[in-house]
Amino acid sequence: APSTQPWKSPGKPKPQAMFSLPAPRWPVECEVIQETIEHIEWVPPEPEPFCPPMGPEQAPDTLGEEQGTVVYYSSPVLQGSCFTCARVGGAPGPLSSPAAPLKSPQDTTLLFESRFESGNLQKVIKVGPYEYVLTLRPDLYTAKHTQWFYFRVQNTRREPLYRFTIANMAKPKSLYGQGLQPLLYSQQDAQSRGIGWRRVGTNVHYYRGSAGEPPVFRLSWTVRFPHDGDTCFFAACYPYTYSDLQRYLRVLAADPARSRYCAVQALCRSLAGNTVYLLTITGPGSTAGKRVVVASARVHPGESGGSWAMRGFLDFLLSAHADAQLLRRLFVFKVVPMLNPDGVVVGNSRCSLAGRDPNRAYGMVLPGSFPGVWHLRAMVQRVLAEREVVLYCDFHGHSRKNNVFMYGCDAGGDGAGTRLRQRVFPLMLSKNAPDKFSFASCKFQVQKSKEGTGRVSMWRLGVSHSYTLEVAFSGSTLGGRSSHFSVEDLESLGRLLCDTLLDFCDPAPAKLQQCLAEADALLRRQMGREPGSGGSWSDVSPSELES
Repeated sequence: APSTQPWKSPGKPKPQAMFSLPAPRWPVECEVIQETIEHIEWVPPEPEPFCPPMGPEQAPDTLGEEQGTVVYYSSPVLQGSCFTCARVGGAPGPLSSPAAPLKSPQDTTLLFESRFESGNLQKVIKVGPYEYVLTLRPDLYTAKHTQWFYFRVQNTRREPLYRFTIANMAKPKSLYGQGLQPLLYSQQDAQSRGIGWRRVGTNVHYYRGSAGEPPVFRLSWTVRFPHDGDTCFFAACYPYTYSDLQRYLRVLAADPARSRYCAVQALCRSLAGNTVYLLTITGPGSTAGKRVVVASARVHPGESGGSWAMRGFLDFLLSAHADAQLLRRLFVFKVVPMLNPDGVVVGNSRCSLAGRDPNRAYGMVLPGSFPGVWHLRAMVQRVLAEREVVLYCDFHGHSRKNNVFMYGCDAGGDGAGTRLRQRVFPLMLSKNAPDKFSFASCKFQVQKSKEGTGRVSMWRLGVSHSYTLEVAFSGSTLGGRSSHFSVEDLESLGRLLCDTLLDFCDPAPAKLQQCLAEADALLRRQMGREPGSGGSWSDVSPSELES
């Protein structure tokens, strides 16, 4: 049940010792190594360009896995089983040894590991001296949703060119076919040179694997490691774990300035018993008459870019910047930075421990199965009974389209003015972030299959401006860019969202009127009707507008 007592009351700083946050709880089937995995933050001095995309006709030969040697095998959770219980540290008892031991100091076999937060490697087969085929663990209690990856390798050599092939990617299309590269983290480079995650990989291919059903897809890349004997990590996007969030909240709680206007409490507990945190941010004094803004992230655990954008949003909102002070004076912010902590902890791509996508469960009366989304929706319902919710924004990551864009809600039954206003906030954001945000990629159709999403559910409750913010796993093709997003890029989106909120709610109508006129002209052009010609687009359905 939601806690009524704030975990941190505004205006009452307390000693940091009060905020020792509990360690993550894991399903008892999961083995977890004891090491703490942390990475330094680093921004490359220059934007990292996309690599030249390789067509499917250039796909490498299918590797003879049956002739290879299994060098890592982490026992899978049985398909068809379901979540029963959880504990700190996961499976009790001594750990197994999934990695094959080295035969001698000259043995160049890589040592793989991913039994840590957000890791999800299941099996590795060595098919050549420096060539490996990897199988990702599906989302727990399912047989699918393989997209996110995060694993460690040790015993590296600097000279050879290694090839890695992930053999069971789930999606037919991917940004890896358009220039996206995997991320590498070298522990030696982090310690000696202060270099963190960077894009690597040549000959990056994304292609269909076996001819069976359902089809599986392969991601293959070649890479040279920077050092002999290094510990390195690979990831699909910059990892942001549940423990990273807890460390952030601990620092926030210990800051006497910021904790004055930020209360942290438990929205609810997840199936595994991990806390789903709710932050309430507003200026000191009465909240009478203040409108509310609701934001959430990480309902899909594999979309870690959403957490970095959320962190930028919180950093700006809690800063001393004049615009941040104005926002706190005008609004009450209700923020759930990690809706699906269990999925993040175990390294899922899409699901919670219910084995289902929680972003299709907002319409279900199942607080026991989907506590995070159920309690978020209930909280918004309670708020709406008292005051206006001016905006809901759910932060996501996207694996198939470049840039940043939004999905909004235009059901087609409303008048032209209401339908235009749906497009104003994304249009304003595109003006504030011209090198990142693509208004042309935004969609506003409310499809039947999306009724259970946070965006549509909040809109149905009465939140007139309800959006999904989609952040590409890759980067931007706008404003002369053709490069990957850095952590700094992702965090800047949060600040830009705050800027746009001020523009959107500006009592002076000039910006709003300009964007309404511009959106109208764009829709007319889309329908082939010249501005001023008198023809209207308002009788056209959203699906026709977007086709």
